[in-house]
Amino acid sequence: MNSSTRPWHAHYAANVPTEVDIPDVDVTQALWASAQEFPSRDALDFMGKSINYTQLIATIDRAAAALRGIGVRKGDRVAIALPNCTSHVVAFYAVLRLGAIVVEHNPLYTKAELVGQLNDCGAKFALFWDKTTVELGSGVADTKVERLITVNASKDLPLSKKILLQLPVSKARETKAALCGNPDPSVTTWHDLLSQADLSLVPTGPMAQSEDIAVIQYTGGTTGTPKGAVLTHRNLVANTIQGAYWTGAEHNRGTDVVYGVLPFFHAFGLTLCLTYSLRVAATVVLFPKFDVDSFLAAQKKRPGTFLPAVPPMLSRLTARAEETGADLSSFKFAIAGAMPMPAKTAADFERVTGGLAIEGYGMTESSPVALGNPTNEHRKPGNLGLPFPSTDAMIVDQDDHTKVLPLTERGELLISGPQVFSGYWNRPEENAHVLVEIDGKTWLRTGDVVVMDEDGSFKVVDRIKEMIITGGFKVFPSQVEERLRLMPQVEDVAVVGVPGGDLGERVVAALILKDPANAVSLAQVQDWCDETLARYALPREIYVVDELPRSQIGKVLRRVVREQILAGK
Repeated sequence: MNSSTRPWHAHYAANVPTEVDIPDVDVTQALWASAQEFPSRDALDFMGKSINYTQLIATIDRAAAALRGIGVRKGDRVAIALPNCTSHVVAFYAVLRLGAIVVEHNPLYTKAELVGQLNDCGAKFALFWDKTTVELGSGVADTKVERLITVNASKDLPLSKKILLQLPVSKARETKAALCGNPDPSVTTWHDLLSQADLSLVPTGPMAQSEDIAVIQYTGGTTGTPKGAVLTHRNLVANTIQGAYWTGAEHNRGTDVVYGVLPFFHAFGLTLCLTYSLRVAATVVLFPKFDVDSFLAAQKKRPGTFLPAVPPMLSRLTARAEETGADLSSFKFAIAGAMPMPAKTAADFERVTGGLAIEGYGMTESSPVALGNPTNEHRKPGNLGLPFPSTDAMIVDQDDHTKVLPLTERGELLISGPQVFSGYWNRPEENAHVLVEIDGKTWLRTGDVVVMDEDGSFKVVDRIKEMIITGGFKVFPSQVEERLRLMPQVEDVAVVGVPGGDLGERVVAALILKDPANAVSLAQVQDWCDETLARYALPREIYVVDELPRSQIGKVLRRVVREQILAGK
């Protein structure tokens, strides 16, 4: 590809380069550079307890020495299952400092899910939240873990809040129950391990190269069993640099306050809050979970400027702010991803904050951001946006990925760039399917069907794996959902395909109603859809539900909806 075939470059925001240089360094170097430039700036704020960049580096060094002391070596997989807290940040960078590999897990997983992923990645060491340790229980014996360390997140709180947790009042008991578990006393605790660290074991410099594996990040599993995406130091460094130029933070280091409400075990939260934010010397306000009232309380004390989030978070936040009169005018940007952002959500956020709601797109396999809307008046809510600097996009026939189509035609999106992963952990067959060579270049098949407009901005039509084929016709669930969300009685919807006999599949819609007392019939739903959709795309069956199954960050899990329908639930 040359510049004439990249129409998106003409629509970049000012000062965003079309190409970026990726230095041959490991992920930790950017944090060390921030600490050197802004030693006294607060790096983290967890529930009111701050730690500056100098203190953060010292704590990471101590943690690296402690981990080295128990045998962690370069290339070892170290499983981390923690909520967002200071210890999560410290553990993440300490593992990378040793040249070992971070394997992130959802701390709310069940025992079976934890055992499965631990065995898949072959982790010898695990740093688990107290509650996760309790959930795993005796299951650790069924894994390859040789040393389990348990982390009490309440130890990261300021002294005043630690004292409050001991009070015999319901609020204190609820907070303590949310943060703490009761693991077996024989399990080594993280904070005790740090206090006993032999500081002579502190690494004298980085122990990883840019092409070494930094993280194994499990995909969300929306289309099947989660797989471990292998991300190198170069992948992560590249995406932080691309993002820093995209937002303008590369030219305004040491000025942002980032609200870390996205879970760090998710690729979106890991990059935006753990690597990007500390690269640009931001202060990261950490939240163990997203709670609107806690968010607004923190906003009064330390106003935020940058909010990585998913659209439902923005909707809840702006509604509550308008209800309470909370001031959110300090926020310059919200970067939203993981699902399409409704125009109303973007407009509400921009009205309440005066800042911009910018939609981006990516996958765990692209570290994760590959496209983004420009950070100016040319942003388009509902669109994926423009390919990032040093990132190429291609459209291919959705039934034959070797057939390259003009960018103006609809087809599967392929992306190529320094942030694209090197494959799944121990999944060579799947790697051959998702990573393809075209014209001597490696491309990532996204599985998303897109269209590109005249401004070089891409819009997703649907996921190939979730496409419904009925009577030989292809139905894209998101198109049916988009129409149904406009129906006055409908609050939210998920559309899936289920076995339909001779038709192949039939279209089924699971609906959440705005007013359950105001029922809708299948005939009404079909009449509504019939105005804009082809007859074969009309739902043949509807279910009214109280809620839809969602991932940890709020994405509707169509796969689970389909399973529940087939199971008669």
